[in-house]
Amino acid sequence: MDHIANMLTTIRNGGSAGKESVAVPYSNMKQAIANKLFDAGYIDSYSRKKRTRGGDMLEVVIRYVDENPRITNARRISKLSRRMYRRVKDIRPVRQGYGATFLSTPKGILTDQEAIKENVGGEALFEIW
Repeated sequence: MDHIANMLTTIRNGGSAGKESVAVPYSNMKQAIANKLFDAGYIDSYSRKKRTRGGDMLEVVIRYVDENPRITNARRISKLSRRMYRRVKDIRPVRQGYGATFLSTPKGILTDQEAIKENVGGEALFEIW
């Protein structure tokens, strides 16, 4: 089961349905991704919610621009069955610069622009636009 793809699908479907926020099961990786989505302007906010039963949840507040969700689509690049890595010189713009690629690097989760600035490559997690 691909937890990152499930998180992205939940956020995308919540935006398409017009929801204010969505909740996904918490993990440190998902929180790091939510932090970068927030920094890049794709979501309004996120927070960790404690539950008495089961695990914690990560609540993500969806960003809307002119009543349309900011996240219209996402494509998972590196999957559980096939890991895809990109060198810094192989990083290309997504949708002519209107999207972003998120990478897992030795310096943490970075967007494509940050990875180029830091001159570091890594595992290409997903593209979002």
